[in-house]
Amino acid sequence: MEIPIFTVDAFTKVPFKGNPAAVCLLENELQDDIKQSIAAEMNLSETAFITKHISVDFSSGSRFGLRWFTPKSEIALCGHATLASSAVLFYLKKNINPVLVFETMSGELYVRQHEDSIIMDFPLNKPQPQDPHENMDILKAAVGDLPIEDVCYSPAMRILMVRLADTCDRSELITLSPIAEALLKSDSTGKTKGVLVTIKGTSNAQPGYDFYSRLFAPWFGIFEDPVCGSAHTLLAAYWSEKLNKKKLLAYQCSSRGGELELEVRDDGRVNIIGRAQIILQGTLKECASISVLAASDKQHSDRHERSRCYSKNFTNSFLITKSTHRHMHSVRD
Repeated sequence: MEIPIFTVDAFTKVPFKGNPAAVCLLENELQDDIKQSIAAEMNLSETAFITKHISVDFSSGSRFGLRWFTPKSEIALCGHATLASSAVLFYLKKNINPVLVFETMSGELYVRQHEDSIIMDFPLNKPQPQDPHENMDILKAAVGDLPIEDVCYSPAMRILMVRLADTCDRSELITLSPIAEALLKSDSTGKTKGVLVTIKGTSNAQPGYDFYSRLFAPWFGIFEDPVCGSAHTLLAAYWSEKLNKKKLLAYQCSSRGGELELEVRDDGRVNIIGRAQIILQGTLKECASISVLAASDKQHSDRHERSRCYSKNFTNSFLITKSTHRHMHSVRD
């Protein structure tokens, strides 16, 4: 079985910035353990798997299944890998529909094109205020001695959001260097799976970002998520209320960096708007040998031993953008 696979840089106007995601197009469903193995092999923050469901093909269908896996586990919501998946369907598969629907663990997600961007319709996650004194260990591990303005928590996303005081600037956010082991040891309850650090933007700087952020998630096998769309469902709810604005411009300050436009709606949803660059396309070839050992004792379930090897035969593809046109130049090995 051969699986088309792509690497897409999300939330960026240029290649090699933003957040890279792998995208797999599945003609047939795969077992979850195989999906997890592929995600571990790709070793990106997320790998997305698109299935056709009732759609005839990836070019004419309007409804698809979508699941996301980190190198360690499946997650319920991922913004940048949704953006990456949409880019593959719209830009490469030339999907003819103005709106696509993804059926996910977080419900139906709607995506559409607008000029050079893709608009994603996501649920808004309003964070709950927290007592900083009840989170001192994790706060110390995340931001050290920097002054803190607010601490909030999202049960839906299991993310602790830390707003630094307005006396902190972007350079202090950029130079934060928490240690993964310290973060992991700071919360043994399993309540927290990510620490989101944010500061207010500066109105006198161009292009006038309303806020900045960084996300650390070693619990998912990702020390830092370069640009996290789903985290902005939380950030959009928080900063929209604090700044009294419905439209926000955000920048995530990882080493790769990424820009997001946000539109908070009155129906409890948020439009997340971003660009994506497809930089790699190829074929994932599965070589599988499966041995099944049936247990005779009825008290034990069948034991399955699977050994699988994957080889990636990639076509290196660098995306060259000129105006609204996308030209792919391929070099075959």
